[in-house]
Amino acid sequence: MSSSLLFRVQSSPRFSKCAKVLQTPWRSQRSSLQFLGCRSLHVDGPPGVPELTTSYVHGTSSRSLMSQTVGQTLQNATERWPDREAVVFLQDGIRKTFAQFQQDVDQAAAGLLALGLKRGDRLGMWGPNIYEWILFQFATAKAGIILVSVNPAYQLQELKFTLSKVQCNAVVCPTQFKTQNYCDMLRQICPELETATPGGLRSARLPDLRMVIVTDSRQPGMFHMDDVMQAADSQHRQELDILQKKLSFDDPINIQFTSGTTGAPKGATLSHHNIVNNSHFIGLRLGYHWRPQVRACLPVPLYHCFGSVGGGMNMAQHGITLVFPSTAYNGQANLEAIQKERCTFLYGTPTMFIDILGQPELNKYDLSSLEGGIVGGSPCPVEIMKKVTSTIKIKDMMIAYGITETSPATFIGYPMDNLEKKTETVGCIMHHTEAKVVDPSTGQVVPLGMTGELLIRGYCVMQEYWGDPAKTLECISKDRWYKTGDIASLDQYGYCRIEGRIKDIIIRGGRERLSRGNRAVVGVQDERLGEELCACIKLQEGQDCSAEEIKAYCKGQIAHFKIPRYVMFVQGYPLTATGKIQKNKLRAEMEKSLGI
Repeated sequence: MSSSLLFRVQSSPRFSKCAKVLQTPWRSQRSSLQFLGCRSLHVDGPPGVPELTTSYVHGTSSRSLMSQTVGQTLQNATERWPDREAVVFLQDGIRKTFAQFQQDVDQAAAGLLALGLKRGDRLGMWGPNIYEWILFQFATAKAGIILVSVNPAYQLQELKFTLSKVQCNAVVCPTQFKTQNYCDMLRQICPELETATPGGLRSARLPDLRMVIVTDSRQPGMFHMDDVMQAADSQHRQELDILQKKLSFDDPINIQFTSGTTGAPKGATLSHHNIVNNSHFIGLRLGYHWRPQVRACLPVPLYHCFGSVGGGMNMAQHGITLVFPSTAYNGQANLEAIQKERCTFLYGTPTMFIDILGQPELNKYDLSSLEGGIVGGSPCPVEIMKKVTSTIKIKDMMIAYGITETSPATFIGYPMDNLEKKTETVGCIMHHTEAKVVDPSTGQVVPLGMTGELLIRGYCVMQEYWGDPAKTLECISKDRWYKTGDIASLDQYGYCRIEGRIKDIIIRGGRERLSRGNRAVVGVQDERLGEELCACIKLQEGQDCSAEEIKAYCKGQIAHFKIPRYVMFVQGYPLTATGKIQKNKLRAEMEKSLGI
């Protein structure tokens, strides 16, 4: 009877078509297999069978983890696609092929060694999306120097804290950006720059800082970018070559600071292994290995993992071309870049996609080259995803979930997911990644579909918070589970839904911020940004204050995106039985008072 059944299966037209497809090269198989409904035949495709029975999932893969360093990854890409464009910076008119970019990286890396920096030193990159940002991302990695990603919106105290926390030895920045005069701010922290020789800084407030490198002007006591590019001789280039054999893929290579959402910012320390593999599997999930000549429009900031790993590292991993429309986000510049450069992929937060959809001349631009896009940074409303697919005609839109401490991506959707999966979940578990949902009070795994705290384990989990073992132990268990602080649930296919947050984080425009001290801060609904900041303040008896005074005090003290839009004065807070503020109730009260 089994022989008869086998004969009937083999004789069926569908079996014959699938068998024929499997005899063709994989690039040709993909479209044919999807057409025939044979997706489950490929182990790395979306799950076709509901296998989960509890709230634990492990992302399997037919591909092994990689043992390369960042420098080796770029070198491999250069050897494979030397004449392909690697990066395009439209605002500054810069275009570099992989061969040209590799040459600049080698020259800058050797230059840093010539100026006295060494393996393990920390270099802070402070600025917007400029060519020097991605250049130093790869040059520091090749020289074994740890890149510190500094938020370009940082004010004086935030900058001083960040540079001091990781004992930064060097800072690279433009003269200014928007209203931020970076060189003046550095001189305020380190007045010794006025009389110091370049590379010979001795600062009382930042004793580890030795040099400042300015990308676009000559300043007293500071190096110019040209000095770096001209510093190396044959001896330093030989030193760089020898160093490549000593670097380990487990070396820390990037410190990315959290947004200060749980107090002072913490420096998530990532290794080559973290970001090389995360970018590799992000690219596979997005289909970069089968899409021909991907040209990605990248308006998201490089100082964030979304830009530097999801964008910059994917350029080196999969040979995609990165197109930067402008130094700071500009909706019209995005449209112009997509049309002019024939971009096939678009990165963005929900807010960025909302801005693009709201551009008054949207219909005048030819966006027909776009094949896919990825949304990250905060939850994407259903109507926005629908508008993106219907108005801009991007068929392969994917949603992503990740955090700095996990390199960042842990869940991403598949191109062929249905609308429900794309809008109600944050995607499917990534390869070589474990996730579980537990009861926060007991640590026990909850039943499938129930909510609890989301925990992540795998190659993607950071090494530590730099110089903060206590905070590291708080969020990474002895068995290496990272506690995300997010309330989530898993379905039987391994897709994740984010239901809320344990930590008091507000996601505004894809960026995070939080309350500090005794006042309470909640995120209230905002049509454009998703959430806006609302400070709820209970004044001490006899004290008087206005909303304008609170906002004025914040200016110059903290980055602009952390300043609350709303300031509400309250008589008290809704509390739990243990005396904790009930943020959901407080949020509802504030939205009612504000008429939202």
